[in-house]
Amino acid sequence: MKFVQIIDFETERLDEMQQLLQEAGERNAGKPGGPTYRVLLQDRDNPRRYMALIEFNSYEEAMSNSDDPETAKLAEQLGALCVGERVYTNCDVREMGPLK
Repeated sequence: MKFVQIIDFETERLDEMQQLLQEAGERNAGKPGGPTYRVLLQDRDNPRRYMALIEFNSYEEAMSNSDDPETAKLAEQLGALCVGERVYTNCDVREMGPLK
């Protein structure tokens, strides 16, 4: 079952965060078990608030990715660019597809 982690955070340094994520993506290209898709949303009412939706093939792959030391290092670097705490929400994907 597909799995999505939602990360709710605030930052005034999005460009720096995106650079770190791009570099991590290049390092991990082709590595099995990592994210399969991501969406970044910006709150229209609070422009420094974002929600990242990160898709994995399964909960188990997501947790394995979370246990990777490179992921922990990246999370620490990204956290340093955030204002306040990040909120993580773990979701099983029950349905996905285009609307008819």
